[in-house]
Amino acid sequence: MATMRAARIPSPGADFEIITRERAEPGPRQVEIRVAACGVCHSDTFVKGGQFPGLQLPRVPGHEVIGVIDRIGPGVEGWKPGDRVGVGWHGGHDFVCESCRRGDFMTCRNELISGIGSDGGYAEYMIARIEALARVPAGLSDAEAAPLMCAGITTFNALRHSLARGGDTVAVLGLGGLGHLGVQFASKFGFHTVAIARGEDERPLAQQLGAHEYIDSTKGDTGKRLAALGGAKAVLATAPSARAIEETIAGLAPGGQLMLVGAPPDPLSVQAAALLLPRLSIQGWPSGHAKDSEDTLQFCARFGVRPMIETFPLERVTEAFDRMMSGQVRFRSVLTMPAKAG
Repeated sequence: MATMRAARIPSPGADFEIITRERAEPGPRQVEIRVAACGVCHSDTFVKGGQFPGLQLPRVPGHEVIGVIDRIGPGVEGWKPGDRVGVGWHGGHDFVCESCRRGDFMTCRNELISGIGSDGGYAEYMIARIEALARVPAGLSDAEAAPLMCAGITTFNALRHSLARGGDTVAVLGLGGLGHLGVQFASKFGFHTVAIARGEDERPLAQQLGAHEYIDSTKGDTGKRLAALGGAKAVLATAPSARAIEETIAGLAPGGQLMLVGAPPDPLSVQAAALLLPRLSIQGWPSGHAKDSEDTLQFCARFGVRPMIETFPLERVTEAFDRMMSGQVRFRSVLTMPAKAG
């Protein structure tokens, strides 16, 4: 009997437990992945707290997965054992709902979410559907590629679908797990990049990541200071602070767009007139599907975008999760698995 180790949440609010269990057989249009690395994302708190609608515990979290296909199930075409692949938040779609028929797989009515609707990558092996697989280019290490499957694709996808075009001013609010990637993407896209964070001590990092301007949000009104720079065509809001997000609206240029990728716990308060007269818009953006992930990975490999990470073995999953939650990690925790023959 082939077995594997996994870290799972047995009940709402419980600590992680490391278990050994039998490996599952891949079903039709599924593959088994030998996991090499899996990022620890803030969204994994939905599993830890048992809070996501429809979540069934116990569950193995993890939706920033990089590994190698070990076995394939019936009906799998285009993929073979040995292929290096990634799996992100979007774990599959039904192909038949209205969104899927329009090619909008991310809003599939029956979307499968990796690590929530099915067991994820906090394990030595996982089962994935083939429509969720992204090919991983050779220029990225496993640990570097893992956070790109959620934090990376979310910021990359939001910026490339924003109203901004090369040469426009784009501000990135927050310099954490999402923001430090957003600044790199914005700079590589050819935007005049403004990083907004708390404290002067963050300025050198922002400049290192490619920011052309830096705003210390502890020194005066952020929106006014951004407007003094000419205003931003887009603000990528990664910081989970409603007040900080609200302040940036006054810094948008006419026709500007606030792109929300961070989810503050408090509601946003926005005056309608502040949006109406300068034609401003607010848009949320989720991560993306497998092809979006491939685009992200290829862009990062080609143009040198990399996450800043700390790695942990599976046995230290609690430490990796706690450092992520406390903000002590700089900037993404990644679980790494030892190489293991199939």
